[in-house]
Amino acid sequence: AAVNTPADALGFLNKQINRTLNTIKDGMDMSLCAVNLKKMELQYAGANNPLYIVRKGELIELKADKQSIGADVEHSEVKTFTNHCFPLEIGDCIYLFTDGYADQFGGTAGKKFKYKQFHNLLIDLYKLPMKEQSRVLDARHLTWRGDLEQVDDILIIGFRIH
Repeated sequence: AAVNTPADALGFLNKQINRTLNTIKDGMDMSLCAVNLKKMELQYAGANNPLYIVRKGELIELKADKQSIGADVEHSEVKTFTNHCFPLEIGDCIYLFTDGYADQFGGTAGKKFKYKQFHNLLIDLYKLPMKEQSRVLDARHLTWRGDLEQVDDILIIGFRIH
């Protein structure tokens, strides 16, 4: 079968992992996108991880399917992934990320950073150059977590449409 969209790629990966490693009990979350600058279109598919677009100070969330790659499918039906098509505009900032940043414990009360705070941070930062956004995100994470251990992997990929 042809793999022509992010959703096709996630579905193919899911089938292959399940076929090869059929004893996995835990799955892998991921986001995948393709950008066509000629059409000014983004295609996105997600396995539990959404994609954010910050446009003119507003955060737009493209929701993920609630299914991991390679999760225990013995007890659940393997669903196909949704391929979202979204029109882009010059200046849009696109963010793909793991859940590690929002799930980090810290602050004065030792609580999770949470997605609402992550949303607001991205909205505050989106006008800055991407390198500066990276620096601020790193610094904010270190300040938030303080002396606590990092609880999970953290990856944030951001890019701007020019």
